[in-house]
Amino acid sequence: MAVTPVRTVCASLIVAGALLATLPVDAASTDPLEAAPPRAIKPESTMGKKENFPSIDVIERQEQALQFTSFDNDTALAIGNRIVEQAKADKVAVTVDVTVERNPVFFHAMAGTSPNNIDWIRRKSNLVNRTGHASFFKHIEAINNGQDFNNLPAFDPKDFAAHGGAFPIILKGRGQIGTITVSGLAGVDDHAMAVRALKWYLKQDDVPLD
Repeated sequence: MAVTPVRTVCASLIVAGALLATLPVDAASTDPLEAAPPRAIKPESTMGKKENFPSIDVIERQEQALQFTSFDNDTALAIGNRIVEQAKADKVAVTVDVTVERNPVFFHAMAGTSPNNIDWIRRKSNLVNRTGHASFFKHIEAINNGQDFNNLPAFDPKDFAAHGGAFPIILKGRGQIGTITVSGLAGVDDHAMAVRALKWYLKQDDVPLD
């Protein structure tokens, strides 16, 4: 399966993301967006509280259920646009990245985000690529083990972030081929936003969020 990168002659990735976001979400879907329950919105949280956090078992169930039989640029566009539309419905601002086989096939930074979010995306997706799990999996695992998730052994915090928001793209019968990453909210909310979009695209309504 060949996945080609999105190439746009633009002055910045932000402009490229804005152009992509104008394209329609999968026309075959007619279900309305539902706003998420209100939360206190803040930057990537470094807090170790577990209120409303999914368990390790729930995250593993998400990873097992939210897998693909195929994935191409159009898939990335539909999921990326869905996340952007979710954020608009929730009245929050996020940066979204979909990378497949090291090719950035979707990127969009909403108004109100910053280059700092791009670095969070890099570090969270690095963690997924290293561990094969959602970045929030490692966050919860560290809390359960009494570890500091900001200073995990073998994971330099300059390059890895054990915070929610990056989710593996897994092809059935093949394994991980990329990442879907959200940055801009608390880690638990970034993770939930990615999972909500995957549930929508894969029609997996029974997969729990927490």
